[in-house]
Amino acid sequence: MKNIMLTASLILATLAFFVFPSQAQSKSKNQTISFQVSGDCEHCKERIEEAAYIKGVKRAVWDKATKTLTVTFNSQKTSKDKIVNSIVNAGHDADRVKASDDVYDKLPACCQYREATGPAH
Repeated sequence: MKNIMLTASLILATLAFFVFPSQAQSKSKNQTISFQVSGDCEHCKERIEEAAYIKGVKRAVWDKATKTLTVTFNSQKTSKDKIVNSIVNAGHDADRVKASDDVYDKLPACCQYREATGPAH
């Protein structure tokens, strides 16, 4: 009887050693961050959020009033830099990285936030 209990205890201890650390790691791989992204209107919001949804991103919400993008992502699949680059490549300045003039100039007039060229939607 003591051998059975000792064996069961060892099995449980072994399982706990392997199962619980992996669960802790899987929870810690998701990160939520916020950073500034320039834009003016609802079209900008759609473009920014769509550009942020790269592989590994679980949630992206841009607040038009505060110009803040909040992103939840799997840090084992992507990074803040990759998300920022995707947004910049879509024409929006993000986290102190400026979109190229060529890409910015292709935005609709209402989305050109660097100068007041059109009404906000």
